Amino acid sequence: MTSTESSLLVERDNGTVTVTFNRPQTKNGLRNQEWLALAETLAEVSRNTHDRVVILTGAGGNFSSGAELGGPEDDMFPLAGMQIVNDACMAIRRLNKPVIAAVSGYAVGAGFNLVLTSDLAVADTTAQFSQIFVKRGMSPDFGGSWHLPQALSLHKAKELAFFGDKISAVEARDLGLINHVVPPEELTSFCGDWAARLTALPPIALARTKHLLNASPEGGFAAALDREAVAQEHNFTTLDTHEAISAFLEKRSPRYLGR
Repeated sequence: MTSTESSLLVERDNGTVTVTFNRPQTKNGLRNQEWLALAETLAEVSRNTHDRVVILTGAGGNFSSGAELGGPEDDMFPLAGMQIVNDACMAIRRLNKPVIAAVSGYAVGAGFNLVLTSDLAVADTTAQFSQIFVKRGMSPDFGGSWHLPQALSLHKAKELAFFGDKISAVEARDLGLINHVVPPEELTSFCGDWAARLTALPPIALARTKHLLNASPEGGFAAALDREAVAQEHNFTTLDTHEAISAFLEKRSPRYLGR
């Protein structure tokens, strides 16, 4: 089933929700209405127990050129507009389900940081990434100032942010910023295979795992152990954990219901 809201295409198939940025004429430059629609779509996904995994991608051979500039909304961009952008970023971060970025062509500015905010990222060989903000007289947003120093040395993070140079998909992979690089004709199937594997896993345990890893920089090692203990206690109250143990002991495939 496919529906269109603003310029986002939303397609559901066996637990996988594919969200496509659909403004190819601007290389998928996103306006406030697209950021709002993305946050609203992810809120719906969070509530829908049939939705297990999200794939974010772009139409027309590009992922996203970031926030569109030069439109009538620019006058609200500095404060009110940034809250809308931030809400979309937090919607990905807080979503209790895995998010895969499937990247072709340009992923620059907020488009690059949208990839970094996703849980997993796969790019094809056409992909190019840039922290282009400085070349537009701006500084990073959509979480870039947090993600880059977490993933890289501070010096390398500053190199990417200060110069805004483009890097290839292979360079991004070698820096640890994305997971895999595949030929263009394999991107959809590769991400679909990953999504299918994720939909077959216990959703509550996946949600807890995402939360634990996202929170890992906070509070030190002892705090991480405390969070793990709380997560495990909750896991053992779920039917899915008991199903996993029973399936292991009975040498059969488990069937997870998210309960």
